[in-house]
Amino acid sequence: MLKKIFLWVFVILVIIVAGVSGIVLLRQNQTFDAPLPDIHASTDSAVLERGKYLVYGPAHCADCHAPAGTEEAVNKGEIVDLPGGRPFPLPIGTIYAKNITPDKETGIGALTDGQIAQSLRYGVDRNKHALFNIMPFSNLSDGDLTAIVSYIRTIKPVKNIVPNREMNVMGKIIVAFMMKPEGPTGIPPKEVPVDSSVAYGEYLAKSVANCYGCHTQRDLKTGAFIGAPFAGGFEFESIIEPTKYMCMSPNITPDKETGVMSEWSEETFIARFRAGKRIPHSPMAWGPFGRMSDMELKAIYRYLQTVNPVKNQIEKTFYARKS
Repeated sequence: MLKKIFLWVFVILVIIVAGVSGIVLLRQNQTFDAPLPDIHASTDSAVLERGKYLVYGPAHCADCHAPAGTEEAVNKGEIVDLPGGRPFPLPIGTIYAKNITPDKETGIGALTDGQIAQSLRYGVDRNKHALFNIMPFSNLSDGDLTAIVSYIRTIKPVKNIVPNREMNVMGKIIVAFMMKPEGPTGIPPKEVPVDSSVAYGEYLAKSVANCYGCHTQRDLKTGAFIGAPFAGGFEFESIIEPTKYMCMSPNITPDKETGVMSEWSEETFIARFRAGKRIPHSPMAWGPFGRMSDMELKAIYRYLQTVNPVKNQIEKTFYARKS
């Protein structure tokens, strides 16, 4: 009798596991509806110049989409090709930066302007699959979204086949049941005035340069934010020796005891960005950010002085991995 009970329990467990596995596999390619933004590429020289500035400056597209071997050029803020392919190893598997050149076979050349804008604003790829929540562009203004789409239409097309994401078992479960595209938090603005105001600083820090995304602790399994805004504590593998060293984002709230911003004047803040990368292992996009004007850096500084001060002591921002 006992053997029969164990046998039935075993059979039921096998059925359950097989059923869940089947559902997980079936949901790997689930699609999501997302609006198609009314964005159209422009040939206006001012729009293209703004797009170039964003792509190689505060939006730091080159930091992810440039090919291997160009790290030093990117670090210097130089103009490089953007054929993607860079791997991002995560606890759930490995994702790869897409080819965002206008090559028609392997890049964005066959996509409409609206489809490119849709990926940036609503976090879905050309097949409506959810993208991992890594880009901060959901709340870009229509003007800046148009500028980026317009400019990348003009860059050198590079043929480069980028691998599909490679998810492990945990990753496939998360893709099946938890990964959903991120969209705007409200109605994106048509334009955002470029000045040294706190409002423009918030726009840069949250929607363009992604200060919020890197200086807030996140769950690398889902991309969800799990820490206090701008309080640091987000761990990154070294971009040079990822198996040996780690970096941790500092607390950039104005907390008087543990926040970096309480120690820095506006002039010190600007000077730090002009100095460039000091820790070679750091993923911080010092080169692209160094292209920002003093006015924009002032705006970010002034905004960060207004965020909620959070007591979060970051002892080290660069350290050896535990063996």
